Amino acid sequence: MNKYSKIYVAGHTGMVGSAIVRELKRQGYENIICKPHSELDLTDKAATEAFFTAEKPDYVFVAAAKVGGIKANSTYPVEFGLTNMYIVANVLQAAHNSGVKKLLYLGSACCYPNNAAMPIKEESLLDGNPEVTNEAYALAKNFGVRLCGYFRKEYGDDFIAAVPSNCYGEGDSFDPQNSHVIPALIQKYYLAKLSKTPKIELWGSGKALREFIYVDDLAGACVYLMDSYSDYEHINVGTGTEISILDLARLISEVVGYEGEIVTDPTKPDGKMRSFINSEKLHNLGWQPQYTMKTGVEKLFGWYLEMVRKNDNSQKENI
Repeated sequence: MNKYSKIYVAGHTGMVGSAIVRELKRQGYENIICKPHSELDLTDKAATEAFFTAEKPDYVFVAAAKVGGIKANSTYPVEFGLTNMYIVANVLQAAHNSGVKKLLYLGSACCYPNNAAMPIKEESLLDGNPEVTNEAYALAKNFGVRLCGYFRKEYGDDFIAAVPSNCYGEGDSFDPQNSHVIPALIQKYYLAKLSKTPKIELWGSGKALREFIYVDDLAGACVYLMDSYSDYEHINVGTGTEISILDLARLISEVVGYEGEIVTDPTKPDGKMRSFINSEKLHNLGWQPQYTMKTGVEKLFGWYLEMVRKNDNSQKENI
C-alpha cells in the first residue's frame, strides 16, 4: 500500500474495524473509505457489487461480522451462520470482480477445533469440531478463511486471512449480557469498588489459561500483514503469552483499584482449560505486540471511565 491507495475498511464501526482505521490514519493513510451498515448492507449481494463497482478500492480489510456471546450464538445459529457467510461471500466476490489489489479477512481463534493441540498451529483449522455453542459462527468464519485461499488458487487473487487470539480494547462491549471476560471484570470490579463490596466471587478455579491481544496491536498486525504477507494459508495473530483467569482478575482489580477479596468457586465451570494460538509465523516475519496485559488493561479502563463520564453528563443534561 502507499499513502494514496484507496482503502476500504468493512466493519469500521466495530471494535477491530475502528482500530484499523485509527492505525491507518496514524501511519498517514488518507484515502480511507468507510460505509456504515445503514448505507451499505454487506449481506445484500447487489448492493455490495454496486459499491465495489463505483468505488473500486485498491485494498480491503474485512472486519465486518455479526458477533455475540455464548447465549446469542446458541439461540440464533441461523442468523450468525448465514449473516457471516453472506458478508464474506459477497465482499470477496465483489472484490474479485472489481480488481482489488489485496484483501485481508479476519477470522477468529474460537473457530479452531475444541481438541486442537496447544499452542494451536494454522494447519489445525479443520482438524476437528469447534465449540458446540458457537458452531454456526465458527463454520461461517472458517468458510471465509478458506474462501480467501480458494480465490487465490483459482483466480490468483491476493486475498489473505488472519486469525487473531481473544481481542479486547477500546470499543469493547460492557453490556452485562454480551461482554467478554476483560470488559466484564473491569466493570464488575469498578462497581464493587464504588459500592465497597468486600468480596467478589470468580467462577471456576481460576486456573484456566487464555491469550489476549489488545485491539490496537491487532490493527497494527493487520496493516503489517497487508504489506508483508501473501500466502494461501491463513496466519495466526497473537502475543505469544498466556495468563490465568485468576491472575487476570488480580491484574484488573489492581488497575481498577478494587481492594476487596477475590474468591474462586471451583464448583463452577472453567470452560476450556487452555486457549492459545501459535503465532511463530507472524513473529518470524518481524511483527511484535506493543501492549502488555497491564498496559492494555490500563488503556481499556481509561476508555471505560471516559464512557462512564460521558454517559453521566448525558443523563444530567436530560434531567
